[in-house]
Amino acid sequence: MTGLLDYQPGSSPLHKAHPLVKLLLAVAICVCGFLADSIYINIIILLLIVLCGARCGLARQIRATLKGMGALCAILFILQLPFIGSGRVWIDLPLGMTVTDQGVRFCAQLCLRLIGATLPLVMLFAVTRLSDLTNTLVAQLGIPYRYAFVLTTAVRFIPVLLGEMREVIEAQTARGVELDVGVLRKIRLIPPLCAPLLVSCVQRMENNALAAELRGFYLRKRGSGYRRYPLSGVDYAWIVSCVILLTISIIL
Repeated sequence: MTGLLDYQPGSSPLHKAHPLVKLLLAVAICVCGFLADSIYINIIILLLIVLCGARCGLARQIRATLKGMGALCAILFILQLPFIGSGRVWIDLPLGMTVTDQGVRFCAQLCLRLIGATLPLVMLFAVTRLSDLTNTLVAQLGIPYRYAFVLTTAVRFIPVLLGEMREVIEAQTARGVELDVGVLRKIRLIPPLCAPLLVSCVQRMENNALAAELRGFYLRKRGSGYRRYPLSGVDYAWIVSCVILLTISIIL
């Protein structure tokens, strides 16, 4: 099964778009979510993201992201809600804290903004090959190859490290280590879990550094790439959509 940030092949208009246009679209949607002052605009943006992801065949990634972000947003909602005292009081809490209508609105909009800022980035990596994104960042934006490589490699290794962490947990469980314990006892489990993962990461970094050096990593320049990524009419349509979204978010 593919990971959350792995590329998903497809033939949707978003798959065919220019890598930089997809990056621009993801950033524009994130900015729109934080610029919008109306909670209804945030809901509409979130619905558009979900519909676009479903059209691109990314339903599994969207469900997994919503599940993970839902738990985080629920915790943030509960922790933040009692400390916003402005607005009409709904519930009186101990220690002088209250639940107000403006507090509920603020916390709900904060959660919607966080989800709306996370989903576009997940979709970006799901519909864009990291090699294409690296090549366009270097060739068309002039970013040094080593910096673009570090950015895309960090994203590529997130699912790899998560998989290795699962293997470490399974290995420690097979050796009799009890992981289903209290919070204080879990602190004592950090060394047996993190030490093998750290050793594995160091070994992987050394192997990758040696492989990159043998392939002429330090000789790579802006014009070293052989692939070209011309803009098409669909790309200009996406750019116009970004401008429209930003304009609506600023006005409303």
